[in-house]
Amino acid sequence: MIIIKENPDNIGALASTLCLIHCVATPFIFIAQSCSVANCSEVPTWWGIIDYLFLILSFFAVYRTTKTTSINRIKPMLWFSFFLLFAVVANEKYSWFYLNENFIYVPAIALIALHIYNRKYCQCKTTTCCTNEA
Repeated sequence: MIIIKENPDNIGALASTLCLIHCVATPFIFIAQSCSVANCSEVPTWWGIIDYLFLILSFFAVYRTTKTTSINRIKPMLWFSFFLLFAVVANEKYSWFYLNENFIYVPAIALIALHIYNRKYCQCKTTTCCTNEA
């Protein structure tokens, strides 16, 4: 938790990048496996849990970033991207409605870009310069 407090943009960008790699790798991993198991179309439980791990890390990174950013317009964009990612992952798990599988890349890439942008333009010399009370 201390790492997220000190470097929320680094953690957020890393978590979003790993999430993106996870999303890209999933089809290749399960296509490449030999379907010798009876039901090879299902994702192993441990692989599905990784989705939730990335969502938890992303939540704390977005939360901390929005508390310390000096750029007010970044806050709603980060939260929108996070909730869109959450909705896409939840829809993937529960199949509420049809959504192209590639749509998950939009919020993941948005989170990466927003964290990197925020990191680049919120360079503080003191610990309080990025704190925003509003």
